[in-house]
Amino acid sequence: MGLKLEKLKARKIYNSRGEETIEVDAWVNGAFGRAAAPAGKSKGGKEVMYYPEGGVDEAVRLVNSELAAKLRGLDVSNHEALDEALKKFDGTENFRRLGGNTAFAVSLAVAIAAANTTGKPLYEHLRIVDSFRLPYPLGNVIGGGAHAGRGAPDWQEMLVSPIGARNVEEAVKANILVHARAGKLLDKYLGGFTLGRGDEGAYAPPIKTEDGIRLLKQAADEISDELGFKIRVGVDVAASSLWNPKKRRYVYPTEGIELDREAQMSRVAEWVDKYELFYVEDPLEEDDMEGFADLCKQVGKRALICGDDLIVTNPSILSRAAELRAIRAVIIKPNQVGLLTTAMKSVKIAHENGIVPVISHRSGEPPEGHLAQLAVAWGGKFLKAGVIGGERIAKANELLRIGENIGVEKMVELRI
Repeated sequence: MGLKLEKLKARKIYNSRGEETIEVDAWVNGAFGRAAAPAGKSKGGKEVMYYPEGGVDEAVRLVNSELAAKLRGLDVSNHEALDEALKKFDGTENFRRLGGNTAFAVSLAVAIAAANTTGKPLYEHLRIVDSFRLPYPLGNVIGGGAHAGRGAPDWQEMLVSPIGARNVEEAVKANILVHARAGKLLDKYLGGFTLGRGDEGAYAPPIKTEDGIRLLKQAADEISDELGFKIRVGVDVAASSLWNPKKRRYVYPTEGIELDREAQMSRVAEWVDKYELFYVEDPLEEDDMEGFADLCKQVGKRALICGDDLIVTNPSILSRAAELRAIRAVIIKPNQVGLLTTAMKSVKIAHENGIVPVISHRSGEPPEGHLAQLAVAWGGKFLKAGVIGGERIAKANELLRIGENIGVEKMVELRI
């Protein structure tokens, strides 16, 4: 007996930024699944369209009045059959008709319902790995760029990950302790700080990028000493948001400077060494694949150069990056491509080429933990899901629950 999709229902809800998003309920063989779509603020230019013309309201209408009837009775034992049906219904290259977020919410809701028919967790239903391991949490502690306001750091995220932790409980706790310590150091450095936060629960202080990195490294080193294992610092430059194509320069509004391509690469390389950065995401603008490859040659043995806007979870772009050895890690955001199976294809390509998969949230998130399930299902080495805030903690808490099932000490093997 197959797994029959019996019913779909969509509605409009709100994400962690208070933006409208779509939520979908699905019933498969009597079992229920529910999922909502996230939304990014610094979107890659090659991502699929989030919603059709008419926005979330039109997406909800399409699901309830057309798509639900079209898919009713579909055998979803093989998840690819569902995703192919969604692609066929949309009929465009970039989900212009249905919306990538709509497709993602349907795809995930049905997968959850299908898993629930057997009583298995989602990570077992969507597994692509032989054995399950727990990813290291990677979280934004000090934010800037598109996630913060005027006067905040120019680079978008200053991150920590407890890559020396012996188990997932230590790992989750470590990031929370670093977040708290960083707040105290910022308050002291600025002579009083309201501890205001940006979209992802990271502090958004009025400081320059390098000062933020330095203070975060101090916080990470102090907590490392107290806990007895290494916590490392990384960054998401989100360089496309700094890039001015007319000037051909990276414009830093807080610092009041402009850097050409070579100067940008030199700055990244200098700070990798100076602050022992283990992870650098999107250090260059999203169309500079060759620049990524050059930077990988320079610092790739010391830090994971990671592509997000460069790759947008797209399998064909990732394959090209692998050929050029342009990256050592890749961000996986399923809603960038609209379908779970397309994201899974990218993860498989990453594994085949020794590229580290980083399963990632978006800045606007629903308050649930499904992303942690996907990270374990797909062999993600990192779960990038923030540190503080209900929608971020939900992912960390889900990781702790999964640890109860597979063993809290079953952390992934990681080589930086």
